[in-house]
Amino acid sequence: MSIFYFLLSTYQISTVNCRWAITIATFTSPEELSTKPGVMLWLLPLVAAIAVVYKATELPAITARHFIKESAVLFGSIVAFIIITVLVLHALAWVVTG
Repeated sequence: MSIFYFLLSTYQISTVNCRWAITIATFTSPEELSTKPGVMLWLLPLVAAIAVVYKATELPAITARHFIKESAVLFGSIVAFIIITVLVLHALAWVVTG
């Protein structure tokens, strides 16, 4: 009887370890992203999360209207800065490559 329990527990441990290894492996392989401009849209959810979390930690008193307004202003300013940076780098690359 004890051999049966040993084999069963070994099987369960190896199954758990296999599932754990597969889960960890999905985080170690990089996500394949193309070089198309549409891929930049993946930045918008990240920028929105950054704006919301930053304003949630920095505002002294949070009211819904003020919080949404401040988060939207920060979101817009981050996106505008990214667009300006892209345009400047694109112009610089155009000048350098000729």
